[in-house]
Amino acid sequence: MLSAETWQYLYVAIAVWLASYLIRRRLDPLNAIPTVGPSAPLLSYLGAIQYIRDAESLLREGYQKYYGTVFKVAMLDGWLAVFTGPQLIDELRRSSDDELSAVEGTSQVLQLRHTLGPGVDDQFHVAVVRDKLTRSLQVLCPDVLDEVSAAFQEYIPAKEDEWVGVRIFPVVQQVVARASNRVIVGLPKCRDPEYLKVAVNFTNDVFITSFIINLFPDFLKPIIGRMTTMVSKNKHILMPMIVPMLQERQKMFEQYGDSWEDKPRDLLQWILDEGREKGTPFDNIVEKVLLVNFGAIHTSSGTFTHALYNLAAHTEYIQPLREEVESIISEDGWSKASLGKMRKLDSFLKESMRLADGSLLSMFRKAVKDVTLSDGTRIPRGTLVAAASATAHTDGTRYPAPDTFDPFRFARLREGGVDAATKHQLVNTSVDFLTFGHGKHACPGRFFAANELKIMLAYLVLNYDIKFEEEGKRPPNIRFGPANLPSHNATVLFRKRKDVPKFALPASQHA
Repeated sequence: MLSAETWQYLYVAIAVWLASYLIRRRLDPLNAIPTVGPSAPLLSYLGAIQYIRDAESLLREGYQKYYGTVFKVAMLDGWLAVFTGPQLIDELRRSSDDELSAVEGTSQVLQLRHTLGPGVDDQFHVAVVRDKLTRSLQVLCPDVLDEVSAAFQEYIPAKEDEWVGVRIFPVVQQVVARASNRVIVGLPKCRDPEYLKVAVNFTNDVFITSFIINLFPDFLKPIIGRMTTMVSKNKHILMPMIVPMLQERQKMFEQYGDSWEDKPRDLLQWILDEGREKGTPFDNIVEKVLLVNFGAIHTSSGTFTHALYNLAAHTEYIQPLREEVESIISEDGWSKASLGKMRKLDSFLKESMRLADGSLLSMFRKAVKDVTLSDGTRIPRGTLVAAASATAHTDGTRYPAPDTFDPFRFARLREGGVDAATKHQLVNTSVDFLTFGHGKHACPGRFFAANELKIMLAYLVLNYDIKFEEEGKRPPNIRFGPANLPSHNATVLFRKRKDVPKFALPASQHA
């Protein structure tokens, strides 16, 4: 039994701890930011569970109550501060990396440091994608078209006289993986089933692993990261596939210098060239191949599946899209320039993204020092922040009839002059359209992704009739935390068009 004196000391210790806790809590700047959901100690975990189960309701409630300011929601491993309104989102865009860091924000969301290691911090591949890939879109367009055509013909066994049902999400993943890797690693590797399996699995494993790691406090994350080996396993499998290619290319460089006949024109070569100057080891280059695949496959697969579901649910838009594509391709052929003229196609994809682009949030950043915003809000060091993109995309003051799928909305807006024609195209970012992020950290591969998506959609409307078995009914999205993904199990019906014009296929596949 404890003595009365011991109990007295214990009561004093508890009182001191409680007082210090209340003082720290009162002084914590996060407590001045309004909360959506429970915020009291322990009860905030109920809010975190609600965030996982129905983040959209929390975000919409916060947007309505605190529009133009910052509110916070609980996650299992901390708080997320959500920026709303054009002014604060633009302030987030302009924030410096030594205050609100995009690299640190992405690292916390995906937890790649704990699965691939510190090499992921050297993101020189981002500049390669932004510069060399974007400058090469014109010359790469025929290759992407050739791969898209070959892949769709292989995975969609459609006939002219009957409808064929296809579980479309895994097909889209394979088509995107092949088309993207035609540019990342080239032929024949982009058609290697084992290579494609690793590329797709890595994309899926990143999300599963990051969710698991983010269930735990920071001090346990490194341990949990080492225990969840799915992501690192993909690197080990990919090494013997990619390293021999790197060794052969390095041998050619040593023999012939910086240029030789038939030197590959792909991202792997550009990353190797850039990495050589930095002394980057081959295993880190393999990591870059995985990271580029992650960016390409995850976002484009979800985006295109959302668009395809919208097309299958609204078949009345197939003919106007088909007419636009046919008129342009028949005159100009398949090229980056001809894709740029397809305003209805561009608008259809952008409107699909506006309503569902894979996430309810965008522009994740992490405060690497205490930050005070222009409205006086204080963001303490270590806080994860993001922009409320889904609510911005469905704000009635920015978009008339915001909940209505209006596929040619942006095509009409582009008729308002030269500035409008640029502002409302798919690849342009703004405080009202955050799918690709906004500002200097906007998705560096969005120009390639937009061309790839346009080629895929144009190819389908030229070559197939498309619908759902239950006409007009789109399958519900998958909601999990901030994720807003298309159904992975829905079936779309395809029928091969009769009398497909010759130009609907790439020149390389003409009989």
